[in-house]
Amino acid sequence: MDIYPLFQALILGVVEGLTEFLPISSTGHLILASDLLDFNDERGKLFAIVIQSGAILAIIWEYRQRFASVLRGLPDDPVSRRFVINLAIAFTPLAVLGLLFGKAIKAHLFQPVPVAIAFIVGAFIILWAERREHKITIHSVDEIGPLDALKLGFAQAVALIPGTSRSGSTIIGGLFFGLSRKAATEFSFFLAVPIIGAATLYQLWQERHLLVMDDLGIWVVGFVSAFVSAVLCVRWLLRYISTHDFTIFAWYRIAFGIIVLLTWQFGLVNWSNP
Repeated sequence: MDIYPLFQALILGVVEGLTEFLPISSTGHLILASDLLDFNDERGKLFAIVIQSGAILAIIWEYRQRFASVLRGLPDDPVSRRFVINLAIAFTPLAVLGLLFGKAIKAHLFQPVPVAIAFIVGAFIILWAERREHKITIHSVDEIGPLDALKLGFAQAVALIPGTSRSGSTIIGGLFFGLSRKAATEFSFFLAVPIIGAATLYQLWQERHLLVMDDLGIWVVGFVSAFVSAVLCVRWLLRYISTHDFTIFAWYRIAFGIIVLLTWQFGLVNWSNP
């Protein structure tokens, strides 16, 4: 049995789990990692999308009591209903814009060099957000209102540009809109569940012809490694933001983006982008 595909799946699963909820773009990292591992064909792109479900399961697991409480409270608890309504509102902009422009974006921007540029631009936005005065008006997810959810939804929609970061756009948008770091981060976690869940199911249906039983092993390895690494990352991130800001992620993005551009410019890595 060829173990290299399992190695590819393991590495990509870990990359997905460690980057999905950090403001550094999991999609960008997966594009670059897939390119390096030579797993960037249509099958590889589908794999990169579907293993995100492992990271989503990590959120459901870590917040299982919160989700169970919301489900129980939907019939008569206004806080639970507002939570679900806010997720639906914030879900809408990215879903609509993704359906309208997703194919064009995938055709032109899902390449290493555009991703690297998005990494660097996003970094300067994070630095700007962290250096401006941050007035907190919303301290927890339960204080978010429908208008706040809509604004966060449009902020998240910026992440249609690969390399921008879905979680980063939501979190940094939250800082601009007066959310605490914890509230913005947790809302980005919760919002990932319907967004990535829907994207995974849609992509599976669209590309169902690529699903074969022979690939079951790599799907399992990718899913499990994404789940485990995402659980560890989420726990670490919540501890980290209790005493730190997001500046370190901005400098990481700049360094990572520059490395990709330099290796492309001087031919040190054969990135697929022409």
